[in-house]
Amino acid sequence: MAFFTYIVASRRNGTLYTGSTEDIILPTAQHRDKLFKGFSAKYGCANLVWFEAHPTRHAAFVRERRIKKWNRDWKLELIERSNPGWRDLFDDLF
Repeated sequence: MAFFTYIVASRRNGTLYTGSTEDIILPTAQHRDKLFKGFSAKYGCANLVWFEAHPTRHAAFVRERRIKKWNRDWKLELIERSNPGWRDLFDDLF
């Protein structure tokens, strides 16, 4: 089983939300449908713009916490390296 760290965004260079999960499809669908009543719904963070797999839940959580401490420019660079067009990667999961 894989675990994931991910970033959803409101738009290119918009508001970012970083999370971790064991099921990348369910939470990203919930962000898209604004089922999480909080930061991501308030700021429209619905597009999956970056994710990576980890072997353990702990590894995914540690990576999430590290990224959350980064400055904004580092997060934008992380997204731009793997997804320069800021495509919504949700459909790529299927």
